[in-house]
Amino acid sequence: MKSIARTFAFSLGIAATTIFLIMLGLFIWRYPTEEREFRACQVVAAVLDRATVIEGQRLIIRSTPALEELKLDSPNLWYVVSAGDLLSEYGSEHRPPLPFVLPYHGPIGSSVFSTLDQKSTFCLSAVQRGPLRLAMMVGEPQVRFGRIARTFLLRRVFSIALVALAFAATVAIGSALAARFVSRSIERVARRALAIDPSAPQGLISLSEVPRELKPLVEALNRAFGEIDAYIRMQRRFLGNAAHQLRTPLTLLRAKIEDVPEPALKAELVRDVRRLTSLVSAMLDLARLQNHAIEKRPIDLAQITLDVLADFSPSALDAGIELALEHEGRGPSVVQGVDAAIRSALANLVGNALIHAHGARRIVATIGCDGVAIHDDGAGLPDGAEHRLTEPFQTGNAAGAGAGLGLSIVREIMAAHGGELVVASAPGYGTTMRLRFAAAAGPARSAQLDLQEH
Repeated sequence: MKSIARTFAFSLGIAATTIFLIMLGLFIWRYPTEEREFRACQVVAAVLDRATVIEGQRLIIRSTPALEELKLDSPNLWYVVSAGDLLSEYGSEHRPPLPFVLPYHGPIGSSVFSTLDQKSTFCLSAVQRGPLRLAMMVGEPQVRFGRIARTFLLRRVFSIALVALAFAATVAIGSALAARFVSRSIERVARRALAIDPSAPQGLISLSEVPRELKPLVEALNRAFGEIDAYIRMQRRFLGNAAHQLRTPLTLLRAKIEDVPEPALKAELVRDVRRLTSLVSAMLDLARLQNHAIEKRPIDLAQITLDVLADFSPSALDAGIELALEHEGRGPSVVQGVDAAIRSALANLVGNALIHAHGARRIVATIGCDGVAIHDDGAGLPDGAEHRLTEPFQTGNAAGAGAGLGLSIVREIMAAHGGELVVASAPGYGTTMRLRFAAAAGPARSAQLDLQEH
């Protein structure tokens, strides 16, 4: 689609140029009568001057296309041409009494005079032709508009060019300012739209902030945001209600499984119910995060990370994986957040690394200036898999355990804290999952934890 500002300026420029030409044509057409007569006089004098030839004692008016056109357009045309005592006349039957003696021997110049009976006017033009003075008196000429306009434009080409340039500059500046106003209005609406949180789009764009022409667009955007908000609320409400309603049947099912006589079948059923229970708990956690605001307090990120690694040390020992805590430089380790939520996010990341990091021998938690990163030296993820892991019900290993909601919950926790979950992986080089907080403050703590037992 073309630029609105460019299209607007181009269209306005064409319209302004057309208006200028029309105004110029009207001005020439409605030229003051005296001035038109004078311009017509100059045109006719120029035609007669080019047609006049002096041969010895003869003054000849040659037939030229311009002169024949003038005679054709002027049925009452008359003219008298003299050079010294030589004289040539046309249309004498239409010539009224003149205030000059023929042949004319007056000064050089051009002017329009009235006849003796004051009923009409005639043109007098005298030019120097060698040693002779060529005088031309013309009456009742009907000069075509094009000739007058051409003469007018040729004599005033510089002035017209200046006026046209000033007019074009005015139009260009006006169109640029108008286009700038339109662009800024659209940018203001776009900024307001981008400021609305897609996960909770309750804030609408005020119609008082936009021009009248953009109000239909803004009304449509507000309506769309309202429908999205209603849909998100309904979806979250359904997720929470469904998870809550599933808890009771799962509890009853687990009690009935205790009566299963076959040990192998019982163990398989217990494992499946445990997985369903984990899924329901994760769905409830996700619903709570999405529907409730959090109250932040200063949290020691290094201490929380240390506690989480200590909780997972038995599982890591059984899997033969080393857990370590490191500090990256002397960055701060205090962030604003909810202790339980951050513990849950870190537990998800460490648990995921223990379960899904195939071939990993070491998992390192690194405290940095903007958060904490969990890195394993396992096989890594397939190309492009890291972008799907934060979506609900997506897992890195389809055959492995887990509901696929862990990283989705971590992402929601970080979003609630104004931060983000960043996943980076490469096949053969392991996976790094970083909890990046928007702001951190507090002194750095140096700690090194080696939880592997030799």
